[in-house]
Amino acid sequence: MAFMSLRDIKKSYYLGNDEFPVLKGINLDFELGEFVSILGESGGGKSTLMNIIGGLDRNFEGTVTIDGKVLDHKKEQELDAYRRGTIGYIYQSYNLISHLSVLDNVLVSLDMTDLSKADREKRATELLQNVGLADQIKKFPNQLSGGQKQRVAIARALAKDPKVIIADEPTGALDSQNTQEVLDILNDIAAQGKLVITVTHSQIVADAGTRIVHLADGKIDDDQQLRDSYPVPADTSHIGSRPLSAFASYGNAFKHFKHSFGRNSLIILGTAIGLFAVLLFGGLGNGVKAYINDQVNSLVNPRSVNVMRRGDDTGDPSQQWTNPQYITDAQVQKLREVKNAGTIQPGIQVSNVKTDGVMPNKQITMSQMQTWTSAIKPDSIKAGKKAGMNEIVVDKKTVAQNYDKKNWKAIIGKDITVNYVGMSAQGTPVPVKQVLKVSGIADMGQAGPANITTYKTMQQGLKQAGAVSDANYVSMMVKHRSDVNQVQKDVQNIRDSKNKKLFTAITAGSMLSTINTFVSLATSVLSLIAAISLIVSALMIIVTMFMSVSERTKEIGILRALGESKKDIRRLFTSESLMIGLSSAALAIVLGYGLGYVFNAALYKIAKFNMIQIHPSNVIWVIVIAIIISFLAALLPARRASKLNPIDALSAD
Repeated sequence: MAFMSLRDIKKSYYLGNDEFPVLKGINLDFELGEFVSILGESGGGKSTLMNIIGGLDRNFEGTVTIDGKVLDHKKEQELDAYRRGTIGYIYQSYNLISHLSVLDNVLVSLDMTDLSKADREKRATELLQNVGLADQIKKFPNQLSGGQKQRVAIARALAKDPKVIIADEPTGALDSQNTQEVLDILNDIAAQGKLVITVTHSQIVADAGTRIVHLADGKIDDDQQLRDSYPVPADTSHIGSRPLSAFASYGNAFKHFKHSFGRNSLIILGTAIGLFAVLLFGGLGNGVKAYINDQVNSLVNPRSVNVMRRGDDTGDPSQQWTNPQYITDAQVQKLREVKNAGTIQPGIQVSNVKTDGVMPNKQITMSQMQTWTSAIKPDSIKAGKKAGMNEIVVDKKTVAQNYDKKNWKAIIGKDITVNYVGMSAQGTPVPVKQVLKVSGIADMGQAGPANITTYKTMQQGLKQAGAVSDANYVSMMVKHRSDVNQVQKDVQNIRDSKNKKLFTAITAGSMLSTINTFVSLATSVLSLIAAISLIVSALMIIVTMFMSVSERTKEIGILRALGESKKDIRRLFTSESLMIGLSSAALAIVLGYGLGYVFNAALYKIAKFNMIQIHPSNVIWVIVIAIIISFLAALLPARRASKLNPIDALSAD
């Protein structure tokens, strides 16, 4: 049984409804050890027959049998495996991949064998030595002569140890000396027990082999045996083939990425700017949240829960808090019964407080006055001490500096008269006047003015004026910070005898949650605006990938002829696009941390805080965005590349 058999091979091309037969029933047998030349004039069907034998052409009638097994040309994966493990190509135009070195051009074929990396490199080097190119392995194809390029093509064809070598006009572009050297190499290959099939116009090439098959007008008109074929060696060990690994695809993509880095760098920069903006706004949002949290927590103990009476439920939210009610001792007791409530401190807060008696003929508006609770940080007192009975701590900016801007501490020890309005039991306004000694000066920063006295002092003043002296708020200091939210919920669920809720509770956490929601919303909007530029970047990547497919059409044909599948071609282009995306993300991260440091240095002088805080989550998000954009941008170009007909791709200029 012949190693390769062709039976009744027919092939026609169509122009509209017109049929043009090219092969008209070819029947041939080939054996290992033969050096067969298919000779004929142009248009006789030689190249078409070669493509069918090589597994590139799938649309024909007839059968091709390899070593007793019919090759199913309808199954693309079977053809890919056939080209990987059985066929080696040598082309007239060499078809070397320009951005790969001589060594890499050979290794690209060996990547689809089961040899280890070290063995692949060793075999590629040995093959190049055998064809006289030991000193050229680091060069690129454009640095070689025609004869040297053909030797590289021969080494690549032999690399995966195929049983069949197909040579398409292998000496068509060579001088007589290089022609003879190539023919000697082809005879040596046949002598190794392989089947060598050349397609040629040259009688000289045909005469160099063991057999000539003459093809004319789509038919075989002569089959001449020149001499005996070479004996097949007893040792028929063969290098195993396998599909291209993903790692090898990534390596090949990286080589082209390096080769095209100059062009890709502009796209990387453009994409990085958009990603940097997203990263910067994310870091700014983190910084603003942290700054607000820091400011609030520095002023208000995070374990503090501020409780007020809930107003009458009128059904109108805007009216719910217009008439706050007092908190009786009995209601304070209900608060004490809340689990994990901690310290309970009833308090009184009044507004529109005015003071006189410190500066002649000048009245100072104190804005508000409240009683001391443990929710107030002790370090808010900047001079003096906490207030005792009939004493008051006044605000630095609105009171102390109004008294003496330069020597504002001089107000400590002075008596001031505070005037405010209380409420009688009948609900009528009652003027209240108290003389208090200034014991200290407070500065609550962003929390606003702070004039603080004791609960008993305010109760005494209210009682003496005939006003209600019950608390109008209660400060709760929860035992553990982790219990604050639950205590807040429990307080707000306390009901009276009519099943109406009695209290509303406010915590630093709830205030921060609201503020952080607005900050997050603003950050998201800014990031979305920045992300619009990424759409342009995606379009740039798409255009670049389509250009790359167009420029690398012949390379795609070469890789398919070597046995790479459509999936391998898709992965080649998506991998390179992902490298562009990841490079953009890396540059954006460097810019983010670098410029973030510069911005923080400038802003720290104003806020004494690092306002840009890039978290690992921000970095991960930027990387994810880069991967998604670059992958989606590569899908259409990669799909187009994988669908190219290998025969058409090989003939591209």
